[in-house]
Amino acid sequence: MAEPVKKETAVDATPSVTDVIKKDASTTTEVEALLDVQVDRGEPILQVRNLVKHFPLTQGILFKKQIGAVKAVDGVSFDLYQGETLGIVGESGCGKSTVAKLLMTLEKATAGEVFYKGQDITKLSGRALKAVRRNIQMVFQDPYTSLNPRMTVGDIIGEPYEIHPEVAPKGDRRRKVQELLDVVGLNPEYINRYPHQFSGGQRQRIGIARGLALNPEIIICDEPVSALDVSVQAQVINLMEKLQDEFNLSYIFIAHDLSIVRHISDRVGVMYLGKMAEIGTDEEIYEHPTHPYTQALLSAVPVPDPSAREHRERIILTGDVPSPANPPSGCRFRTRCWKAEERCSTEMPLLAVPERFRGQDTPAAHESACHFAEEKDVVGAA
Repeated sequence: MAEPVKKETAVDATPSVTDVIKKDASTTTEVEALLDVQVDRGEPILQVRNLVKHFPLTQGILFKKQIGAVKAVDGVSFDLYQGETLGIVGESGCGKSTVAKLLMTLEKATAGEVFYKGQDITKLSGRALKAVRRNIQMVFQDPYTSLNPRMTVGDIIGEPYEIHPEVAPKGDRRRKVQELLDVVGLNPEYINRYPHQFSGGQRQRIGIARGLALNPEIIICDEPVSALDVSVQAQVINLMEKLQDEFNLSYIFIAHDLSIVRHISDRVGVMYLGKMAEIGTDEEIYEHPTHPYTQALLSAVPVPDPSAREHRERIILTGDVPSPANPPSGCRFRTRCWKAEERCSTEMPLLAVPERFRGQDTPAAHESACHFAEEKDVVGAA
């Protein structure tokens, strides 16, 4: 897979979020220095290959019989590099959160491999798995239900130290928790307070502090700002970017807000019905999408500029999303695709650079799972 390009781009699709984010850049020079910087990432820190998760469908009460399976994730592959953010977008039910649970080994994969620094974590158990989990942490979607209301903030953030006491001896844990509170922008004196005494944004900061407790290399963020107000979303995104720069973290950022994903991500993967439809740098995906589903998604993003809106074609998809328990044969998107032909019903398209763009130095030369992938200009899409 192609190595990523580090690039930060301000987004204009939801100015109420991104304008607040941009205010944190102290000087124009600082912003310019972040744009279009080529970075040699080396080997991926995480490699996902043909990851599959099928949930069995059963009938009967005493004698259960499997009658099918929900194909929540069905052959997903991607790489994650040190210090980068990989955004994963897609509509509800496409398998984004299931991918996150599989990477955290909260769910057991049906098939496939997940290599962390060359080691397949899907085959690990016991102490070996425990050691890997220390380096891969998660920030959950709902800050209201992901924190135990009966535990103080100090106990919540310090709980990982009970599982990994080698990170912080007992006598040093209170100090470390207070340091983490300070790092995420909360008063260290709040250590004895309970979750109900904090706002939603503050609770998410507590969740981030808990994720940082074990000094991980990878943090999986499962829609970490979707339950927050717009202004609070910007604060949390700014904090996450600051922490990434400070600790050289790698993020997998799962969301459905295309504007936020573009702002924070170096590369973006688009999922549809359990499969990766397209993956590339943020510029490649947002400015030069080649998969019809990505083109339809971007055409639906609101555009504040009237002149740009006039020149953009709105793509209206017909039909409903098929059931993951009974997906279409061949291409998963063919039942809603305006380009679909007979070949699409019999041949599953591979996630690869379209043949017409191979060997070309063009943003359209990125991986897309479509037999008829072509570049489409989505003016002002994000």
